[in-house]
Amino acid sequence: MSLITVHFIHPDERMESVQTDTGLTVMEVAREAGVSGILAECGGGAICSTCHVHVAQDWYHRLTPPEATEGMLLELAPGHDAYSRLSCQIELDATHDGISVRVPECQSDY
Repeated sequence: MSLITVHFIHPDERMESVQTDTGLTVMEVAREAGVSGILAECGGGAICSTCHVHVAQDWYHRLTPPEATEGMLLELAPGHDAYSRLSCQIELDATHDGISVRVPECQSDY
């Protein structure tokens, strides 16, 4: 495993950079680092949308495309857009070093 950096940009534009091992999801990194705003109420089971993030445009197309179920869940996320993803579905590898995701102002209410 190698170390990579994940950048979380908060609604107030504050950036929180977290170094982590590869093989984890963005959601797992956020939870382990105590990043606020990523609720992940289902624990990464891809059955809610409370780990919704906006992936930086230059990173979005480098990720594996979302599956249909993820797309349906994202439609429930407040403020979703063309670059929205569930952070539990973004598994990190060495090519993701420096990825930047924006934490939304609010998550779904479940």
